Amino acid sequence: MNEKADRAHGTESETQARIAELKYSLHQMRQNPLVLAGLILVVFFTAVAAVATLLVSNDEAFMFDFGQSYCWSNAVFSWTQLEATCPPGTNFILGTDGFGRDLLRMIILSIPLDLKIAFLIVAAASAFGVALGAIAAWIGGKFDEAILRITDVFFAFPGLVLALVFAALFGRTVQTLTLAVLLVWWPTYVRLTRGQVLVEKEKTYAEALKSIGVSPARIVLFHIIPNAIYPIIVQMTLDIGGVILTFSALIFLGFSPSPALPELGNLAADGINHVFTAPWLIVFPGLTILLIALAFNLMGDGLRDILDPRLRR
Repeated sequence: MNEKADRAHGTESETQARIAELKYSLHQMRQNPLVLAGLILVVFFTAVAAVATLLVSNDEAFMFDFGQSYCWSNAVFSWTQLEATCPPGTNFILGTDGFGRDLLRMIILSIPLDLKIAFLIVAAASAFGVALGAIAAWIGGKFDEAILRITDVFFAFPGLVLALVFAALFGRTVQTLTLAVLLVWWPTYVRLTRGQVLVEKEKTYAEALKSIGVSPARIVLFHIIPNAIYPIIVQMTLDIGGVILTFSALIFLGFSPSPALPELGNLAADGINHVFTAPWLIVFPGLTILLIALAFNLMGDGLRDILDPRLRR
């Protein structure tokens, strides 16, 4: 009876300690204005992506009006003398692109595409990388050495260069470009997971589990990976902005499946030949990419502070 009471008391104390730790972590986040700003921006862009098709119809991406190409009619701010090219009565807050489409509305349509691709690539790369890294660390030997040498090959070249090569091989579609970026993104998670698992497998609890006959798969899946997952979660958050930058760079460098595709890199590429006559085509899509990447990086820094006890105290 006393043993059950002690066990219940211990569980309750552990729960209270975790709640107190969570409250302290949230307090630390609120004290950091940069992290808070990043979190607000992430929520904002995620909300825009969720309701983008309600704000702007997808059909508008294919409604061209060349009579208002590269038009700026914002009366508050003037870039050039191109206001005269706008049809009377129109007011494009961020101007128009080469197809005569409202740039603001195209940016809204671009955000869900870029975020969806970034989430997909990061999720797939982390899942594959975590699985491969954990297996390599646990088995060790020649298999571990072979995995390390393969990742060395990928790390020997800049990620964007490898993505360009894969994109050239696979073709110009959204799916193949996504695959091209995915193929260069998984090695980071293999190395990170391998290092974490090597540390965890030598700890007392792992040795105790092995001594009582728990299967290696169960030890890795239900004990080691949960204890090693926090740095991986932080890396995933930080990588979302990097994936968007890389994918947009591929589109910007000429691998776009269609000039009319509503994608942030594609919108910026449309204005590369009109830097001085229609600068808004590069400024506003580029600023959107910058803010999204910055938001997830700031949030990742906050998560690292929360999940790593050494940085909290």
